[in-house]
Amino acid sequence: MRKKIVAGNWKMNMDYQEGISLFSEVANMVKDEVIGNQQIIVCSPFIHLHSIASLAKESENVSVGAQNIHQEDAGAYTGEISAKQVRSTGAEYVILGHSERRAYFGESDELLAQKVNIALTHGLIPIFCIGETREERESGDFFDVIKTQLEKGVFHLSASDFSKIILAYEPVWAIGTGLTASPEQAQEVHAFIRKQIEAKYGAAVADETSVLYGGSCNPKNAPDLFSQPDIDGGLIGGASLKSRDFTDIVKVFN
Repeated sequence: MRKKIVAGNWKMNMDYQEGISLFSEVANMVKDEVIGNQQIIVCSPFIHLHSIASLAKESENVSVGAQNIHQEDAGAYTGEISAKQVRSTGAEYVILGHSERRAYFGESDELLAQKVNIALTHGLIPIFCIGETREERESGDFFDVIKTQLEKGVFHLSASDFSKIILAYEPVWAIGTGLTASPEQAQEVHAFIRKQIEAKYGAAVADETSVLYGGSCNPKNAPDLFSQPDIDGGLIGGASLKSRDFTDIVKVFN
């Protein structure tokens, strides 16, 4: 049975003390209010990783992830951070392929494939993001876009390695805009993604792969989204910056 997962992406928010406070609030709320085996992942800026990873040791179902890594092991890449460095903080996950990295920093599918490889080499679990822009949605090309992102970004992996990753479908037109894909729209794409996995790796791997929804998910719309058969949780942006909202989304799986 595939895992139910709620991952928070703080993006470039929270100074050091604010981040520690927010994580502590979330961990305490989860401990008191969450019933079930859902996995909670908090993906913070690099400055918080070591401290919140230490705090996470006290939480049975709360883990920590980074928001990016460099594709090389080490070297003269001023301002970058490697998978090995991230893993040494105690973090276990890393978001790769987020639409903001693709759009603002020009990250290609080929580059992201390298990042996926280096993450797995150092024991990090990628949360690999895929999704279409508004123009691609309106043109009807979004299935082809998503298929290409899968093929070039992660379908080079062996079945064993692929089974370690988490996928996140994020319609780019719904990120930070207040717009949300309807449950039916989201389910249609999630089902398509699972079909692509099945065609590549077989039904068993497809059935075990967690596919999250990301795109203005909040406590009000999460129940309808998470009730869809192929949606296994969410990659949460703005709502992850409020401990009450984030915990309420996690509690949808109670």
